[in-house]
Parts: sequence; C-alpha cells; structure tokens
Amino acid sequence: MTAQQAVAALGESIPELKLVQVYTAANDPNHLLGRPGGYTSKATFSDRRVSSADVAGLDKDAIERGGSVEVFKTQEEAQSRAKYIETIAKSVPSATEYHYIADSILVRVSRLLTPTQAKDYEAGATSL
Repeated sequence: MTAQQAVAALGESIPELKLVQVYTAANDPNHLLGRPGGYTSKATFSDRRVSSADVAGLDKDAIERGGSVEVFKTQEEAQSRAKYIETIAKSVPSATEYHYIADSILVRVSRLLTPTQAKDYEAGATSL
C-alpha cells in the first residue's frame, strides 16, 4: 500500500480528511523518501476539524493541518521514525502529535485535533 492509498482508505471513514500532497524524492521536505532507512512513500492530508486560526501562516502541507502517512519497508522502521519524532517533541512541545502504526505504515496526526477526534485515525489505521 502506498501513502496515497492509505490516505484514501482513511478518508473512507473520516469525511473531514482531504489529501493535500503526495511527495516525490525531489520535493520531500525531510529528504527521507527512497533513502536508506527512510520511507517508501509519503502523503499529507488536512482535516477540516482543525481551526484555520490555529494553522494560519503554516505551509499547506504542515502536519498541524491534519497529518501525514509515511510508508516504510518494515514495521521496525516505522516504529523507529515514530520514536525519533517523539524524542524531538519532548524538547519542542509544539512538535507533539499522535502516532498510529499499522504494520509498516506510520499515521501522524495533528496535535490540534482532540483526543476523541484523533481516535478516528487510530480506528482507521487498524484497517489499513
């Protein structure tokens, strides 16, 4: 499953979700796509339950606007990426986000969604 396919699958049960961008190795802001230990595909999405006032001035593909899906070769790589992001968030609270892992797929969800809203993504990730 690609990241774009995973976003589409999540959107089947989360009507507030909208695909924003599918990345290539040339436009990946993290420079991880296709690289050793990096993801094999990545896509971002928005969620209309996130207040536009809370994301004013952020890039259209910012995680805070909804989230992203990163697909790795293995579950261990997905877990490693989630742990890396969580380590950063400990010293930069604004980097906090929800993480859901389904096999080798990491679903990253905006901290601006309530825990109840984020559970929609948790439930969606279990069916990926």
